[in-house]
Amino acid sequence: MRCLFTAMALTFAALCAPAPAQEQQHATSVETQQTGLPPGFEAQFQHRYIAANGTRLHYVIGGGATGPLVVLLHGWPQTWYTWRNVMPSLAKAGYRVVAVDYRGAGESDKPLAGYDKATMAADIRALVHGLGATKVDLVGRDIGVMVAYAYAAQWPDEVASLVMLDVPIPATAAWNEAKHKPDPELWHFGLFQQRDIAEMLVAGHEYPFIRDFYLKRAYRDVADEDIAVYARAYAAPGGLRAGFELYRAFPEDERRFAEFEKRRLPMPILALAGDKSNGMTELAMAKDLGINVRGGVAPDTGHWLPDENPEFLTKELVAFFSQIYRGAK
Repeated sequence: MRCLFTAMALTFAALCAPAPAQEQQHATSVETQQTGLPPGFEAQFQHRYIAANGTRLHYVIGGGATGPLVVLLHGWPQTWYTWRNVMPSLAKAGYRVVAVDYRGAGESDKPLAGYDKATMAADIRALVHGLGATKVDLVGRDIGVMVAYAYAAQWPDEVASLVMLDVPIPATAAWNEAKHKPDPELWHFGLFQQRDIAEMLVAGHEYPFIRDFYLKRAYRDVADEDIAVYARAYAAPGGLRAGFELYRAFPEDERRFAEFEKRRLPMPILALAGDKSNGMTELAMAKDLGINVRGGVAPDTGHWLPDENPEFLTKELVAFFSQIYRGAK
């Protein structure tokens, strides 16, 4: 047992050590994204809180007060901040834009339970209803895709459209294939599901751990200053535990999603992924889940689409929503 923990500690130390420059496989020909919030962001958007499904959620809102409501759901290890370069263009196009820290993330509450994605979807639905909306356009990436899908599957009549970015959905063929193949980028599933052990190993090392995790899955550069925003959020009290509970809920997600997937979704779906990440897998999976699906891949982009290639993503979102609402008139 002592040897096992020694090996784990040595492996973890290697993960937290700064990566040599030659090991970071980024596109050198792509311009680095601007760090921090875009100019004028704070004048356009406000930070707010709401009690939703028994949990206090933090969200950032702006755009047209009477426009269609677009809710943006991040993944791990992110917060609402990943959408910072997407939100202004959506607001300019007339949409009411909300980027939320879901349960356990950022400035939202970090309860001990409720990290199955069906419960988290109920949190977001309570937020939507609290904002006075009856319909919503959902955009999710990574864990946020799972939450958005669970929302759409449980309350399809309340979802105008669904956007799925770069992660397989539990219980799908894509998910099962990813889980059972020897993929070196999925090692964290096993670690994060070890309650207390994962927290013990990562606590105090949040920034180097999250930086390594980010850069290993990125193709374009993501600035250290932006990664530090996420690291500070997960270094907050309860942040690591809440983030890891997302992964500990996967068995329950698989059980619930297997039932959801017996019925295909009726709303328009846009499925996108980075060509250096999940590629066309997201679109192929979405076609199994819905009846009205379109999508493609983001060029020269890794796993972190809103951080790495917000220009491509924004263009695709505006075109998708425009087509939906033009057709509805």
